[in-house]
Amino acid sequence: MTRMHVPVPLRWNDLDAYGHVNNAAMFVLLEEARIHAFWSTDEALAQSTMREGSGTLSLVARQEIEYVAPIPYLRDPLDVQMWIGHLGGASFSACYEVHSPASAPDDVLYARAQTTMVLVDVSTQRPRRLTDAERTAWEPYLEEPVAFTRR
Repeated sequence: MTRMHVPVPLRWNDLDAYGHVNNAAMFVLLEEARIHAFWSTDEALAQSTMREGSGTLSLVARQEIEYVAPIPYLRDPLDVQMWIGHLGGASFSACYEVHSPASAPDDVLYARAQTTMVLVDVSTQRPRRLTDAERTAWEPYLEEPVAFTRR
């Protein structure tokens, strides 16, 4: 099982009146992790053609989050663990577990999530199939999709 560990810092405005990360802010934190994973120059997942100027859009088709514990404000970045839960024809599932910072003495799982992404050709505005290069780059990160417990 190979997962990416993406450090995602919290911002003060991610908190709500209850002093923990707002549920809507979680979508932005996951987006930050996804951008790092697919646009970074030093990660295997970034070996895709989804970068700016590539002719491909990556569009969110579906997102689901299961909140396990409230996230307080933390100075150190959260450890967002990412992997691929499914490779389809023109889509894939990005899976996440949001954990306490790597520097924390105890590991706390705060949330699990899954985002279905569709790759779209810029010129035709139609879904396009995953390339062999994308499949090869992403297969080491392929494991079972998120197992939501509250369904």
